[in-house]
Amino acid sequence: MLNIEEDIDNPQLFTHFGTNSPYWKITTDSDALNLSGENNTATAAIELSPAQAREVRSMTGVTSTIALSVAIFGNPIRLHLVGRKIDTWMWGGTAAHYGDTDAVAKDLESSLTFAEQVVSEVNSLVIIIDSAGKIKRFNRLCEEVTGVLESDVVGKNALDLFVNETQREETRSSVSDFFRQAKTYETMRPINTNKGVRIIKWRNTIIESGSGVPEKYLVCSGTDVTEELRAQEQLVEMATTDALTGLPNRNAIEEKITAAVTAPNPNAFGLLFLDLDNFKKVNDHYGHLTGDTLIKEVSVALRTCLTENDVIARLGGDEFLIMVATGSQEKVEATAHRILERMKQPFQLTRAEVYSGCSMGIAMFPEHGANLEELIRSADTAMYVAKDEGKRTFCVFSPKMNEKISEYVWLDTNMRNALAENQFELYYQPKVSLLTGEIDSVEALIRWNHPKRGLIMPGAFIPYAEESGLIVPLGRWVMETAAKQAGAWKKQGLNLRIAINISARQLRIPTIIEDFTRAILSNDLSPSMVDIELTESCLAEDERLAHRLIRMFRELGAEVHLDDFGTGYSSLSQLARLPLDVLKLDGSFIKSIHTDAKAQALVRSMVAVGNALNLKIVAECIETPEQADFLRNIGIDYAQGFLFAKPMKLSDLMAWMPASSNKVVRIVTKRAS
Repeated sequence: MLNIEEDIDNPQLFTHFGTNSPYWKITTDSDALNLSGENNTATAAIELSPAQAREVRSMTGVTSTIALSVAIFGNPIRLHLVGRKIDTWMWGGTAAHYGDTDAVAKDLESSLTFAEQVVSEVNSLVIIIDSAGKIKRFNRLCEEVTGVLESDVVGKNALDLFVNETQREETRSSVSDFFRQAKTYETMRPINTNKGVRIIKWRNTIIESGSGVPEKYLVCSGTDVTEELRAQEQLVEMATTDALTGLPNRNAIEEKITAAVTAPNPNAFGLLFLDLDNFKKVNDHYGHLTGDTLIKEVSVALRTCLTENDVIARLGGDEFLIMVATGSQEKVEATAHRILERMKQPFQLTRAEVYSGCSMGIAMFPEHGANLEELIRSADTAMYVAKDEGKRTFCVFSPKMNEKISEYVWLDTNMRNALAENQFELYYQPKVSLLTGEIDSVEALIRWNHPKRGLIMPGAFIPYAEESGLIVPLGRWVMETAAKQAGAWKKQGLNLRIAINISARQLRIPTIIEDFTRAILSNDLSPSMVDIELTESCLAEDERLAHRLIRMFRELGAEVHLDDFGTGYSSLSQLARLPLDVLKLDGSFIKSIHTDAKAQALVRSMVAVGNALNLKIVAECIETPEQADFLRNIGIDYAQGFLFAKPMKLSDLMAWMPASSNKVVRIVTKRAS
């Protein structure tokens, strides 16, 4: 039996180890308790009983104390071991005589100080509160995140300080429940700080006090996930928002449509597919920055035409998709009318005032599609039909429209094959002098000899070629074929000019002058015997570009004709600025020319304009001698029409033309009796 009083004054620890608090350790492979002085100046191994060794090894990573009765060099002593598990195979700490409370207290204080430093400096927010919600600990990271000091918050209610008033009672109830259940749980909550609201992910645990009156404490360790959540939100926003306009993007509206059509009891709604009519022209003429500005302005304008329940998204480029929150087709059409009216107004951009109409297609759910893909396809199809009908309008989808799409698919495949297999052919229609009957030139008109469908007229495939971009290789083929034929005629001594039609789309091809130059020079046509026919729409789209290209064509020897004059938007001042050679009067003015006084007045005024500008004048679609006589009498130079000759393939043209001895071909028109 140990004598406690004797132990108090027993100096043997100091005697053997040079300190009253020697170090101790024990390992997994031995039951010996090793004691050593500072710097290992003295050591001793004390054999413990298996029960004592198990008790020491029961210490965890948290500092604690146990008391052991042992003998050192045969002298019994009762020790306090203060320590913890320091590795998977080792436990250690400091030892003190059982009665040496100062040494024990010092060792515990050292361990507690270490624990306090860990709590204070750990890279997590740590806040400890009691069951009343009052703060007991508030570590350094809490101070940094909230902007307040621990000394200012200890003893104050954490919920009142940091929880939003609207969530305070709910949080208070949750904390109370947690104290009762005493289970670890995780939660994510916003807290108010001096730096604004921060979102903290908390892991909450209940611990009990180790001394004094037993009390439970809530230990909340947390991570500030505010920036992480913001980054996630930005990623979601980037995935669902159009960067240019701030509107929802394709992904966002497709999710909404899918959710709407797959709902248990889906409501009917309308889908409106919108495409700007002249966006590419604005982009090409003013540049992409102005184009982007126009898109942003259009997006703002479109939103003013919608209700708060409608959803608008930009799909990309100049395409928008609008989900109209009504099952009434009439109301969806009313929305389309509002948009058309708004788009009639100009957009004031930095560099210009721009008019930008639009074409729209409407599809209704569920009538025109049962799912996302069907609805968008139907609305898109209707939009293209609206473009074909003249643009600046809208069309409601009908099943017949699918036939047109099928035709477009057929055209796309077969036109490419036709170019590769030389299925296209040029027909030629003469232009005749009304005074002499002499053939002045011919106009080259394209035809398609399809192996199954037979002869296909240009009206059936040129619009699609323009839209799809196939007009580029097709136009180049026409240019090269006409130049080749003009070169062949030149070698035969037949100086017959050939006019080819070039569209506004072709004028925007960067290589058009290069292509034309190559075509005429490779056929020994300098100056050119190939002329260019442009419509008034070419001038309206980009007058400066048209002026530059017309000048370059004429420098190569080509004459430039303004086709279908009177049907477009060219002004007299515009005509005066452009270096043209020929005006071609549209056939719509000619049909009733010999009987309709208004038509006669219009044609006379056009002739006056042409004469004032020193331009040759050609009248199209002459079918009767009476028409020819009237036109000759008012000063028209040349005529073209079925009265003289229909468009003919090359072999028929050569057989038709009677040649004089000097290869000058003449034909005399009939006169009315």
